[in-house]
Amino acid sequence: MNTTQITSSRKPTSIRWRILAILALASFISYVLRTNLSFAAPSMIADLGLTEIQWGWILAAFTAGYAIFQFPGGILGDKFGPRRVLTWIAVLWAVLTVVTSLVPGKETGSAVMIIGSLFAVRFLVGAAHAPIFPVMNASIARWLPLGLSSTGLTLGAAAAAIAVPLMITQFGWRIAFLFIAPLGVLTAVLWWWYSRDNPADQPAVNHEEIKLIKAGRDDLHVTGEDDKAGGQPDWLRVLKNRDILLLTLSYSCMNFVFYIVFNWFFYYLVEIKQFSMTDAGFVTSAQWIGGAAGAAIGGWLCDRMCRHFGLRWGCRWPVIIGMSTSALLLLAGAFHPSPAVAVSALVLCFFFNQLNEGPYWASSVAVGGRHAGAAGGVMNTGANVMGVINALLVPFFAQAFGWTFAIASGAIFAMIGVAFMLLVRADHTVD
Repeated sequence: MNTTQITSSRKPTSIRWRILAILALASFISYVLRTNLSFAAPSMIADLGLTEIQWGWILAAFTAGYAIFQFPGGILGDKFGPRRVLTWIAVLWAVLTVVTSLVPGKETGSAVMIIGSLFAVRFLVGAAHAPIFPVMNASIARWLPLGLSSTGLTLGAAAAAIAVPLMITQFGWRIAFLFIAPLGVLTAVLWWWYSRDNPADQPAVNHEEIKLIKAGRDDLHVTGEDDKAGGQPDWLRVLKNRDILLLTLSYSCMNFVFYIVFNWFFYYLVEIKQFSMTDAGFVTSAQWIGGAAGAAIGGWLCDRMCRHFGLRWGCRWPVIIGMSTSALLLLAGAFHPSPAVAVSALVLCFFFNQLNEGPYWASSVAVGGRHAGAAGGVMNTGANVMGVINALLVPFFAQAFGWTFAIASGAIFAMIGVAFMLLVRADHTVD
């Protein structure tokens, strides 16, 4: 018998990392298809005859749908499995991007019709994108180690920041949306073809990789065999858990800063700082690339610190560093008299904001255990309720007190988030 073949057969396969790559691609495409409206904001506001306050309501529609369907999305992921649910929602991303391009213009519809149709479509877009991270959470809990980052989502927004404004400049926002819509179908086909909910069902996975995936995970109970524990449905156990609720409050505060970037940064550069759309796209792209680097480093840092300090402080320290620094940089970006320094501070702020993503999601997996999808859904629901608040509050602040105050307001939320995270015990599981 060939000795080389025996050695090769005992080497673990690396299918789990290919699953991670597809998940990263899915998050990338999700962010291309959800940030399109933010990068089209100056063109759409002018084309459709909207005000900043009206635009804030349209942005709030997305985050309302996104928040409301987070928890149901997590339950769907746990009940039907990540493979089915992610496939379904990716097809919806494509369909709803096409529908967005068909909303009436001011030549064919009244203001009420334009705002109403956009509000309805963006609500549905939010609902369709809502399950992705709870579902990814459930898939990661089955396949991969804790502390993995959300680098794909930030790179998706970085790509959209350059590509969408360029396409809008050349073809208009409606055609630009039609160009990017098929990316959702691509995601659905690739994920359905390669992924499996149970690693053992993937034909390319060998026994050694299964052992590697299972090693050290028995205490997390993430295989999803049972729908109930102690006679209680998993969603109720998650909602009653002290650490999940504190984690949700902290992540929500972090997300106020995130939504300043997501909703308003591109518009702020074009309309307030008078950047061209192309230049604003490159600056915004740099900001999202910085966020991608922060997300990657944050996941790595969380893993390292969890090994050295345990889950509780290993998940806390990156958040303390990231949130505190992002608060200081927000203040610098809002108040510094030099435009170059101010914009640079805001770009760097997002690096430190995204440093927190890995620790937060690692905490939700660790505390949630086999309820990881539901735990991620609760956490992201609260975070995106904050997105609704941001969409309504920031334009109000800007109109009442000016854009300097509107941007600086995020620093307050960041520091409140640090305080909540200091109370989270990531080493206490739901079960």
